[in-house]
Amino acid sequence: MRRLWTQRIADPVKALLRQGLTAEGLALSLAFGVGAGLFPVIGATTFLGLAIGALLRLNLPALQLANWLAYPAQIAMILPLVRLGEWLAGSPPVPFSVAQVVADTAADPLGTLGRFGMTGLHGILGWIAVVPVVVLVLYVALLPALRGVQMRLRPWSPARSGRLGSPASEAP
Repeated sequence: MRRLWTQRIADPVKALLRQGLTAEGLALSLAFGVGAGLFPVIGATTFLGLAIGALLRLNLPALQLANWLAYPAQIAMILPLVRLGEWLAGSPPVPFSVAQVVADTAADPLGTLGRFGMTGLHGILGWIAVVPVVVLVLYVALLPALRGVQMRLRPWSPARSGRLGSPASEAP
């Protein structure tokens, strides 16, 4: 598991920081990637992530990495987002099973859209309500860790070591 974490997540993040991406830019890209990845319409998150990344000029590889890593959470959050959207819209809860929707979509996509269209809109409404909080919390949580990684990746400098002056800059 540790090797998988290192190869699939830690090493790509370090590579992005080595290429000059700032900790702030990376944290924002990862946070928006998870936010897009939670969108409650399966199959739409990649396109949504690309649109958000292009609009906000975020790092697309980092955004998509986080987007794809959020897939298990996307599945887990569909029903809670639908229920939140129903509550926000004042609609009664509709009997709903994620497994049934996935199976129905594979068998008859247009028929499923007709049967679960409003449910999908409720899920999107719930997502719109939740995603700003998710992005903000993730950004604030990721930023200190990414700044620490960025500092460790920088070459040695007098400012990092606590020695601010250098012999050439000191007054005689």
